[in-house]
Amino acid sequence: MSTIYIDEASGSDATGSGSQEAPYASLGFAVFTHGPTTSYQVRKDATATYDEPTQSSLKKAKKTAEGMEKKRKKQEELAAKETKEKGDEKEKRDKLLEDSKKIVLVEDESLPKAIKSKIDQLEYFREKRVRVFGWIHRLRQQKDIIFLVVRDGTGYLQVVLSGKVSQTYAALTLTLESSVELIGTLQTVPEGKTAPGGHELIVDYWQVLGAAPGADDAFTNRLNEKSDPSILADLRHLVIRGETASSVLRLRAHLLTAFRKALTSHSLIEVTPPCMVQTQVEGGATLFKFDYYGQPAFLTQSSQLYLETCLPSLGDVFCVQESFRAENSHTRRHLSEYTHLEAELAFITFEDLMNHIEAIICETVDQLLSNPASAALVQTLNPSFVAPSRPFVRMSYPGAIQWLNEHGIKRPEEDAEGNPVKGEDGQIVMVEHKLGDDIAEAAERQMTDIINKPVFLFGFPKELKAFYMKRMPPREGMDQEGMVYTESCDLLMPNVGEIVGGSMRIADQEELLAAYKHEGIDPEPYYWFTDQRKYGTCEHGGYGLGVERFLAWLANRFTVRECTLYPRWPGRATP
Repeated sequence: MSTIYIDEASGSDATGSGSQEAPYASLGFAVFTHGPTTSYQVRKDATATYDEPTQSSLKKAKKTAEGMEKKRKKQEELAAKETKEKGDEKEKRDKLLEDSKKIVLVEDESLPKAIKSKIDQLEYFREKRVRVFGWIHRLRQQKDIIFLVVRDGTGYLQVVLSGKVSQTYAALTLTLESSVELIGTLQTVPEGKTAPGGHELIVDYWQVLGAAPGADDAFTNRLNEKSDPSILADLRHLVIRGETASSVLRLRAHLLTAFRKALTSHSLIEVTPPCMVQTQVEGGATLFKFDYYGQPAFLTQSSQLYLETCLPSLGDVFCVQESFRAENSHTRRHLSEYTHLEAELAFITFEDLMNHIEAIICETVDQLLSNPASAALVQTLNPSFVAPSRPFVRMSYPGAIQWLNEHGIKRPEEDAEGNPVKGEDGQIVMVEHKLGDDIAEAAERQMTDIINKPVFLFGFPKELKAFYMKRMPPREGMDQEGMVYTESCDLLMPNVGEIVGGSMRIADQEELLAAYKHEGIDPEPYYWFTDQRKYGTCEHGGYGLGVERFLAWLANRFTVRECTLYPRWPGRATP
């Protein structure tokens, strides 16, 4: 007879085998497993010696074993019952499905002809017979009634299938995301109950147009709330079917419409500049280069230079165009391709420019909040949103440096090559900001979140900005010796940071030629841009607004990747 070992301190009933090397933890489990006639050796802990159990402890262990045996038998009985019930249920289900194949729906021609309608227009056809097309968004079966929520892109509709229409094979095998045609009477929901639009469709005839798969390939198995971000990116084409993603895209459409209304109300005209260019705007390091019929060309970083050429013929202009940045940045506010709303205005001052940007932002938001459809989207996506009040906070670059230092917001110290310096403990050394520093994204966001209002930062040093920006004349608080400032501004929003960058442009031809030379830029490819200063120059300025960043602020999205249809960032160009 083999001996079974029990170590009450370090043994395990779950993984032990009863050997000296792998003892059990309890005598009761050992007796349940091996029976009462086996030889047992027990110890309290690893420092004690094994000994035979006392009669009383063995008697207690036998009772424990009997209880465990009863529990085991009960579990076996329950498992057998459950298996039988599942078998009966499957048999019943199979019979129901087989019988359902005999039910054939035919549209009743004696009923009034159904009116075809989009879901958002249905309120005009209440108590009438209507025909609706869409996709199954939600599905719930309850006895002999099937409740659906169907969407068609314009809205959501509650649908009821009952009686014969709920007993067909198509009804019993219906899956989420299947496309359907539905015909029935549109009824107002009873008082005290709610439904999208305040009505529901009582169906008398319907059919599946495109069945979606079930089982392992079902929509909810491919995509759910716990899906990894990389899977969500791969399945973006399915993600946008969700209520949140589609609401963001719908709000984006309203936003672009509101921007256009605000801009045209200020007498700006929309133009469409090229995306394939042979000149740079913001620096050659962030250009996507490609071969254009044997010539080097780039995807545009900005349409600004082309917009400037329109001023003498069209007056103030704007565009809504894609821009591209070959910048290996993975932050939550950067994209490799983004929608750039840009504008150029003639015969203005720097103050005029900032006033104009402020007006466009506020008027656009006002339009969105006055439109019931877009206001509802803002309320759903960002319930705590409050329209910004005017005037916006305005802070000069020197003022911002001082503010950051007063609030203890530091920057990483950098070596001569621009790499962060680490201390003896391996941590990055943080130092105070000084004039000439480029205010980093993290510090910029901290400042904006503390102020918690839109902030215009203006007057950046010339060395930090693009070659075309106009120098700022002497200004109080910005007269440090040797520091040249520009009539430039960034508009910062809480939770997002910079959403607009603008400046006055160099109007003098000789000054522009000197700027080319300073930056090491060959002026020849820019002849058409330089000509704007040659043939009737004027004081002018403009700005670029990142639509995705603005939408992230408006809809309270964590990342701009949620704010475009198919986001592109380094390493991601799929789907």
